[in-house]
Amino acid sequence: MATIESFEELKCWQEARAYCQSIFTSLLSNMEIKDFALKDQINRASGSIMDNIAEGFGRGGNKEFKQFLSIAKASCTETKSQLYRASDRSYLTKQQFEDLSSQSTVIQKMISGLIKYINNSEYKGSKFMEDPAPYGDLA
Repeated sequence: MATIESFEELKCWQEARAYCQSIFTSLLSNMEIKDFALKDQINRASGSIMDNIAEGFGRGGNKEFKQFLSIAKASCTETKSQLYRASDRSYLTKQQFEDLSSQSTVIQKMISGLIKYINNSEYKGSKFMEDPAPYGDLA
């Protein structure tokens, strides 16, 4: 695996970002849906997926990264549960529900794969690297 320099390079983050947009397009932007509590909750949970991937990456250590990936995976499950509520209330078409549910499953598998990769890696994270100039060039 090539060195990843930023969270934006992570495929699971890219997919989580697209998932947030799909949820917005399918559910949140629908002004006819007045269930603001559900819309807010699903917006926060879906955003939490990508945010926790990014935050974990930013921690610089594999142990913390795996913890935040686990939270992201749980947020994905929470979002999927909320999709059932939206579907049960006829806020989504059957096709929209199936597409969003499938996207959720793909993201969960990607996150699980990244966790497995990290578990099998000897690399401990960027914060454990020896940096001869930890504060950059101050000149």
